Amino acid sequence: MPRTTTAPLAGGEVVTVRPAVGDAGGAGEAPPGALVYLHGGAFVNGIQPQHWTLVGHLADVTGREVHVARYPLAPAHDVRDARTYLSALHERLAPVGSLHVLGDSAGGTLALLHAQAHAGEGSVAGLTLIAPWLDLSLDNPAIEAVERRDPWLTRAGMRPIASHWAAGEPLLDPRVSPLYGDLSALPPTLVLVGSRDICRPDCERLVALAPSTADLTLHVETGSPHDYPLLPTPEGRRGRDAIGAHVLRTLSG
Repeated sequence: MPRTTTAPLAGGEVVTVRPAVGDAGGAGEAPPGALVYLHGGAFVNGIQPQHWTLVGHLADVTGREVHVARYPLAPAHDVRDARTYLSALHERLAPVGSLHVLGDSAGGTLALLHAQAHAGEGSVAGLTLIAPWLDLSLDNPAIEAVERRDPWLTRAGMRPIASHWAAGEPLLDPRVSPLYGDLSALPPTLVLVGSRDICRPDCERLVALAPSTADLTLHVETGSPHDYPLLPTPEGRRGRDAIGAHVLRTLSG
């Protein structure tokens, strides 16, 4: 049986990646639940080899299928098209049962928006956010100090993309920037971000804004840049191990 299958969906695709035969869950009765992965790329760039490596790793260590959401990208598309896609994805995967939703960077934006849209339903059993872009305005004053140490990202480069993606909607609209959405019913959530990532201040704000009763864990990796769990480094390996453990906890509970 091929390891992947691809199906068109609402202007994009969904690629299902199965565990490798012989790995956890690769044979016999499939364990409950599945994963959804929303890739980063500032809403402009498609999925990259590092994403596929992480997806394959997660399928194997969890023994579950990973449904990779290849959502419509800018400049031809915007947040409204992403909402249509995510709604269609929810309908497509409803028969699967409980889902653990993961996303990195811009994919983290969409992952949290998706979890918020279906809060209280029980369909999202867990959430993993890797360096999520939580506030597209990037107006947090704490970003300035971090930006000087970020080797990759700048507000000047990200703000025009955010403006196009929002398509005239306010950047502080909770349907655009999930930091301002409802945080009262989050599923068990793991957030991973590097200390040298301009996304870090808003990850810290997420923790501050969430209810004290939330099952929310923030890990800041000292000295690491954006999306560090996708990197072939010791820090990246530890991040991937933490993600795998979190997924198994939420889907096996």
